[in-house]
Amino acid sequence: MTADEARLALERLDPLWEELFPAEQARIIRLLVDRVDIDAGGADVRLKLEGLANLAGDLATPPAGSVRAAA
Repeated sequence: MTADEARLALERLDPLWEELFPAEQARIIRLLVDRVDIDAGGADVRLKLEGLANLAGDLATPPAGSVRAAA
């Protein structure tokens, strides 16, 4: 996964985040976050690249059962 693909996946997630149920938000966090280290200087968050790639694929694929209206 390239940096551009990762950025696009996170940009697509941003407007949806508040619409998700807390359980789905928690599932996505577990999918994405490998480790968080906190110290006096701030926080270091390590992401799971495979989780980000899976999320990108999920966001690029329409949900099952969805129907697109013809324009």
